[in-house]
Amino acid sequence: MSTPKRGPIPPWGLAVAAMLSVQLSSALSVGLIAEVGPAGTAWLRLSMGAIIFLAIARPPLRSVRRNDVLPLLGLGIATGLMTIMFLAAVERIPLGTTVAIEFLGPLTVAAIRSHNRRALAWPVLALLGVVLLTEPWHGRIDLLGVMFAAIAAAGWGAYILLTQIIGDRFTGIGALSLTVPIAAVTAAVVGIPQAVGHLDWGILAGALGVAILMPVLPFVLELKALRRMTSTAFGTLMSLEPAFGVLLGLLVLHQQPSIIQFMGIALVVFAGAASQRGGIRKLPPLAEPTTVAPAPDAVSADHPGAKA
Repeated sequence: MSTPKRGPIPPWGLAVAAMLSVQLSSALSVGLIAEVGPAGTAWLRLSMGAIIFLAIARPPLRSVRRNDVLPLLGLGIATGLMTIMFLAAVERIPLGTTVAIEFLGPLTVAAIRSHNRRALAWPVLALLGVVLLTEPWHGRIDLLGVMFAAIAAAGWGAYILLTQIIGDRFTGIGALSLTVPIAAVTAAVVGIPQAVGHLDWGILAGALGVAILMPVLPFVLELKALRRMTSTAFGTLMSLEPAFGVLLGLLVLHQQPSIIQFMGIALVVFAGAASQRGGIRKLPPLAEPTTVAPAPDAVSADHPGAKA
């Protein structure tokens, strides 16, 4: 049996590119939030993303099994909730701080899924870096913003686990043409009331631009990365995201980090790089590159364990 080709880009490179795209989209969404609100921005971004995915990939509806329904719905709802809460937090607290708190989701995934006690040192080190990035001792953090970011963290943790399950079940981006529309419908519940009366062609064009950066590019890249990495390695690698959030917050939004926050960046970067040792995941065998293929009995020990 032939060995699946790995591709020219390593999985950690795909994950880093996805993080940069997410944070650039978040920074560029601040102006849109001021016009249509965080939920309205989430709804527009996800709706534009859904249109793009539906245009380039046919939803594999006939291949969806009964056991796929809950993971697909769960991933779509988690994505919509994560997007709304993240943008609501960005409206109230700095981008780097929001990402640092949201990182607690994948950090928890990394800690729970680790089967090596020594590997737990990297999430702990990353957590220390997150604390330095948030600087809670100053007492200036908006509590509502922190709560929104914490809910986004729960959504991000669920997103990682469910994306890996769906990534093993569906090949290509067929699953995204199913889950992103679900996320858009989830966001529409509160997004449409916020956005009604504020829409014009300029806002729609801006929403299309940020939708390409998020969700289109990162969801495709993360789906590919999660099929080749353990959830522990991927979750800890996400510790780099607060650093990217602080960096783009500085460059785009002119949010100046402190020396302590730079120390936090150094810690999370080190933890993220160290976690990559042994982070390549054995690919489950797939059929020819059609829209969907099962992965029976070949999910690695690091996988959450659900199979179609």
